[in-house]
This record gives sequence, C-alpha cells and structure tokens, in this order.
Amino acid sequence: MPFALNPLRRLRRTCQHNVDTIKSQPLAELSGSLGDLGTLLPLMTALVLTNSISLPSTLLFTGAANIFTGVAFALPLPVQPMKAIAAVAIARRFTLEENAAAGLVVAGLVGAFSITGLLNWTNRVTPIPVVKGIQVGAGLSLCLSAGSKMLAPLTWTGPWWGDNLLWALAAVLLLLVTFASPRLPYAMIVFGFGIFLSIIGPSNRSSDSISSAIPIVHPSRKDFWKATTTASLGQLPLTLLNSVIAASALASDLFPSPPYPAAPTVSELGYSVAIINLVGCWFGAMPACHGSGGLAGQYRFGARSGSSIVVLGSVKFSLGVIAFWHSDTIVGVLAGIPKSLLGVLVIAAGVELAKVGESVNTDARDLRVLDRKQSWDGKRVKDLDERDRRERWMTMLVTVAALLTFSNDAVGFLTGLAWHWGFRAARRIEMWRDSRAGRPFWRRVTHNRSESSALLAHEESDTVA
Repeated sequence: MPFALNPLRRLRRTCQHNVDTIKSQPLAELSGSLGDLGTLLPLMTALVLTNSISLPSTLLFTGAANIFTGVAFALPLPVQPMKAIAAVAIARRFTLEENAAAGLVVAGLVGAFSITGLLNWTNRVTPIPVVKGIQVGAGLSLCLSAGSKMLAPLTWTGPWWGDNLLWALAAVLLLLVTFASPRLPYAMIVFGFGIFLSIIGPSNRSSDSISSAIPIVHPSRKDFWKATTTASLGQLPLTLLNSVIAASALASDLFPSPPYPAAPTVSELGYSVAIINLVGCWFGAMPACHGSGGLAGQYRFGARSGSSIVVLGSVKFSLGVIAFWHSDTIVGVLAGIPKSLLGVLVIAAGVELAKVGESVNTDARDLRVLDRKQSWDGKRVKDLDERDRRERWMTMLVTVAALLTFSNDAVGFLTGLAWHWGFRAARRIEMWRDSRAGRPFWRRVTHNRSESSALLAHEESDTVA
C-alpha cells in the first residue's frame, strides 16, 4: 500500500503489528535485530578508523533510520552500509566530504528513479529468475566474503585465544542446535558473548584521535567528481538491484500479506534510501541503504516485525549520544569482537538469503494465482512444463555465476537478462519455423507434453512392476 493511501490507518496497523509481535515473541525479535551486525560492524568500524565518517552522526542517523523503517514498514528491513562506497572509501581513505558526496550522488539518483517511475518500470520488466539470481548471488557473496576476510586468516589457536577457529566451530555447532530449537536467540547469545570477549581481550583502540563531533559537511565540486567516478557509479547498480528490487521481492516472499503488512514496493524503498542519505550524509553519517542480505539474516535469527529494528535503532541512537564522550571506547569494543563469531553470523545470513532460489519454479511471485483481492492463498500456482523449469533455473544460475565471477551485481543482472531474452528469442524462432512448415506451434508443444506424460507413466509402471 503506498504511503499516500490512508497513512494514519497504515501507521496504526503497522504499530499494532509491531507491538503484538514483540509481546508474543520478545526474545526472537531481540535476537533477529542483531542478524545484520556481521555486515555493519566491520565496515562501520573501518570507516571510523579512516576518519571517513563521524561515529556519533552514523549511530544517531542510522539509529533514527532504523526506527523510521521499523515503524513505516512493520518488517525487519535493515539499514546497512553501502558496501561499494565503503570499500572504496576504506581503500582510498576518503575524507568526510568525499564520502558524503558519494552517498549524496547515489541517493539523488535513486530518488530521481523513484519519482520518475523508472525504478517501478525496471522492477516490472525484470524477470523473476533474474531477481532470484541476484538474491542467491548476494547470499553466496556474503558467505565467500565471510570465509575469505573473517575466517580464512584465523588459525586453531590464534590470533589470540578468544578469536580462532575453535570459537567458529563452537558457533556453528550452536547454530545447528537452532534447527531443533528455533526459538533459541542465537544471534543475541553469539553477539553478547562476542562483546564480552572484546572487553576482556587485548585493546583495539586506535592510536589516532577519533572525532566525537557532529560535523556539517560541505563537499566541493572536486569531491563530487572524485566520489562519482570512483565509488558512486559502482554503488548505484548494487543499491537499485540488491537494496531495492531484490529487497522488495524478498520481503514479499518471506512476509506474504496477509498475515503480515503489505511488503514495501520498490518505489517506497527508493524513497526511503533517498531520504536516509539526503539527510544524514550532510552531517558525516555513513551512506546507508536497505539490503536483501540483512533482511534474510534478521529473518533467520527470529525477527518477524519492525519492532526488532526499532529496538536496534533505539540502542544505536543511545550509543550515538554516548559517543560524544566515549568514541574511542565504543570503537575499541566494536573492533575487538571476534571475527570468528561475526563470520559465522554472516555465513548464516548468506545461506538464508541464497536458499530463496529454491522457489524459482514452485511459488515465485510470477507463478502465484491471485484472488479478486490480489492476495495469494499460499497454494494455487501456475503449472510449468519441463522446458519452462529448465529455462528459469538456467537463467537464475547464469545470473549467479556472472555475479560471482565479476563480483558485480550489474554484470549478473545484464547477463541474466541476456540469457532470459535468448530463451525467448529461441522460442520465437521455433514458432516461425513451425509456421513455415505449416505446423502450428501449439500442436507441437501439446504433442511434446503428451510424449513426456506417456514416458513418465511408462517409467512409473516399470517402477511398480
């Protein structure tokens, strides 16, 4: 439901859903709120240490964004770093002005795409197997990143006794326990223990002075040019595809309406990303967006409403106030959380996101048969023949392969589109050939289906015999 339609009625409904959910399962909501911290903490800490963002501003504005998101959508949509901008900013040691300019450029473009309807049009014409491929690729990318950057450098005994492969193995075993006990607040236990180990472990405070002020940033034309050519252009397709289109699709899959509130549309998510950054970046806050990976992680660890995000946002906002006086201490604690524990959290979130690909041929959005109220009963779906199933599966698989090969969502997106339209073109050519031969295409399809059914029946009779 768009924001313009009955906003007060929608606000009452979302708030009621949040309150009812946290009352019925408080531990699950609290645990789910921590599901995206494995991505947030390392990037935010690194950006603070390079003085590319202001820690108080980031905590205050992303905390407020969490609260806004939880109340507006009533679903556990994350507020996470713009990863491509963060990677470039850390590598090139962006200044506050350059980092802010990168976030403002992406926010302005996403807002423009939302206002003009280009974002909604892109979502309509993008085939569902390609969207699924982006989601699966993002999930596998999270797993690969956690393995290579967090777990691979560890040994069985180091770098210190509180952060090694033994703790990672213990975290994995505890994760397996949650299969039989899904109500166990896994993320809360692991993260709380990680904070404890960080406090008693070796100091991780930076020798450099970390600013505790909230600056007012004034990027120059040079800052905008450098940010656009090095970071913003790489971030834009990632935001549009993974943080808006894929996140909206995943929310619709994980939280069908009813019983949940209506999943946010791509335009609503586009407006949200634009507002968050067009406000926060001027004050040195970290460029942020939503993301399908964070949503999958929070869902995996128990979150089922926006109350989990509201709680997380309130904690971040409170830490932002404390950061005025103790920025060094907060950064030291966050930087000291064992990578072994964060790595397992990220892998669990990645697997949760990647497994949505299994529904590409079963109950994907484009296969659902809706009733007169445009809602799905959870049962009726369109029938697919064997060729349709193969083509949809291959399109998704090729999208994933291209995304992982080039580490670029845009390349995966374009490759998946090319594969999808290649299959469509092949069918058109076959129809043209059949029409030239004087044989209607629908008869050939019916004939092939009859042959497949007869072959299947023959195989079943042989099995029974």
